Amino acid sequence: MKILVINTGSSSIKYQLIDMEGKEVLSKGLLERIGLPNPVLNHKLNDGKIHVIQAHIKDHEEGMKLILDTLLDEKLGAIKSLSDIDAVGHRVVHAGEKYASSVRITSDVINALEECSELAPLHNPPNLMGISAAQKLLPDVPHVAVFDTAFHQAMPPKAYLYAIPMSFYDKYGIRRYGFHGTSHRYVARRAGEMLGKNWRVLKIVTCHLGNGASMAAIDKGKSVDTSMGFTPLEGLYMGTRCGNIDPAIVIFLEEKENLTPQQVYDLLNKKSGMLGASGVSSDMRDIEDHSANGDKRARTSLEMYAYQIKRYIGSYVAAMNGIDVLVFTAGIGENSPLIRKMVCENMDYLGIEIDESKNEVRGKERIISSDNSKVEVMVIPTNEELVIAEDTEKIVKEGIEELPIV
Repeated sequence: MKILVINTGSSSIKYQLIDMEGKEVLSKGLLERIGLPNPVLNHKLNDGKIHVIQAHIKDHEEGMKLILDTLLDEKLGAIKSLSDIDAVGHRVVHAGEKYASSVRITSDVINALEECSELAPLHNPPNLMGISAAQKLLPDVPHVAVFDTAFHQAMPPKAYLYAIPMSFYDKYGIRRYGFHGTSHRYVARRAGEMLGKNWRVLKIVTCHLGNGASMAAIDKGKSVDTSMGFTPLEGLYMGTRCGNIDPAIVIFLEEKENLTPQQVYDLLNKKSGMLGASGVSSDMRDIEDHSANGDKRARTSLEMYAYQIKRYIGSYVAAMNGIDVLVFTAGIGENSPLIRKMVCENMDYLGIEIDESKNEVRGKERIISSDNSKVEVMVIPTNEELVIAEDTEKIVKEGIEELPIV
């Protein structure tokens, strides 16, 4: 079965064509700047060569058509006919409380996602545009939605409710939803496979550390807590997002800087985080370079970041009454030995100890804990696209509308 995995943004479409027989990526790419000047498609075949294609793309339907035409191209393509595509799996950010697992896309699902758009105004509308475009161009194959929020639906009320009047939860669904669920699910499961153990018997803390960052406490295969909340702004501080702050700061800034709520929202989402704390960049690589060259503010921002991660690890160990595995993933988690070292320093009281030589790894699976460590510390590159393809395959093969919650 060949499955096309689609991840649609407001001006982009990321895709992979996966042959599920051998879980081989036949082709993948990223179309950027849809509806903007100079759109570009970076298309990569499984031989590793990247082909750059430029074309005028006014909307997502035209973008999807370009992608399909490229997949069919005699020289650049990976299929001979659109009938070679057996199903399409869509990454969808927010399902609210509507769905706790992946679902076949129907008109009812579309309606539910439109209702959730108020909770994810930056993400769900583009996701819906991608679904609409793909369904129009591939009308005869099943389409499946895989949700970022679904994995965290296992959290108990004590973890997902906020201490505000419950009427706001009842009226508006204000609660912790969590995000990056597909990534957390993949790396936790993969950790079990690498250790030769069933991940559903392990206590795992997963650290998805990228430009957007979140952590999760996964107890016996279920997410019992996560750092992102009602929106992706809560939790760890990130590339440009502030993470946890005193809510009164919002009102203080509005008054002192004469800012509107939207201006404060933009400040906290787009000008804070690593960019705001370091004064250097939103990119961890730049901050590490400045810190190594003696920039004290950059060094402090690194220490702040590692300290926040440590605090979450400690709280999640308390929530689960223990820890067996600590996993680092995503851009920073996979590629920054420095951050992993700073996080794991002085954590031996929890049985966490890394081997510095093993820790010198970037973008590859590896167990980096020392022989004396009671906790397995691991680097695992995430593979959300594979999870989306697997869920899609299962729904199609079993002829079901929704995956059972396990």
